[in-house]
Amino acid sequence: MGIFSGRVAIVTGGSRGIGCAIVKELCRNGARCIFTYLSNESSALAISEEIRAEGGVAIPVMADVRDYEKARLLVEQAKELGRYDILINNAGITRDRAFMFMSPEEWRDVIDTNLTGVFNITRASIISFLKQQGGNIVNLSSVSGIHPMPGQVNYASSKAGIIGFTKALAKEVGPYNIRVNAVAPGFIDTEMTQKIPAKMREKLIEMIPFRRFGTIEEVARIVLFLVSDESQYITGQTIQIDGGLGLLG
Repeated sequence: MGIFSGRVAIVTGGSRGIGCAIVKELCRNGARCIFTYLSNESSALAISEEIRAEGGVAIPVMADVRDYEKARLLVEQAKELGRYDILINNAGITRDRAFMFMSPEEWRDVIDTNLTGVFNITRASIISFLKQQGGNIVNLSSVSGIHPMPGQVNYASSKAGIIGFTKALAKEVGPYNIRVNAVAPGFIDTEMTQKIPAKMREKLIEMIPFRRFGTIEEVARIVLFLVSDESQYITGQTIQIDGGLGLLG
């Protein structure tokens, strides 16, 4: 038994990094999870097996969040497992490039995945949440959506859009006991940040008051807090988890 026993969660982009940590934390606290992946099937299956061995339920589903029909089917699958009332919109990509060289395809790929993907799965979920008069949505934004970096016009736009989406939807569905919040990580130790050249990584760490990158587990714990009963009077907020990086903006 756990604090999320009897509840069902969908986590998009759950096969690695922050999404993977969120899936594991939810399942270890009693939730049944469906998580999406796009191409990393071996990792998704390994996560599912690890959680099954611990007595939990985590079902991997290959799905592109840009496809609304796939999102709708995902929600129907979640509802078959129990009370579906937790949605974590985590799936996201980067296509960094100086704006003058950014192609229309690089713009669309990021906006369609990071922002339209949030619309698709949330829109597919909201009717169920409204009917049951309850639900918890956490959207993964980024410190780049608050303090943008050069070369990330597409990414920063998508992540800033998520913050606006979060605030507007929170106002709209608050009367129905549905909470909508966002988490904005800074530099987190993931596969993506591990590709940063050593000298650049050192410079970035010097900019962070805590003098280190965050961990995926630290982000996951904030997400769990936001979907738990301990935060039931919090909605429309964006929680920065960045080691103080945002203080420099």
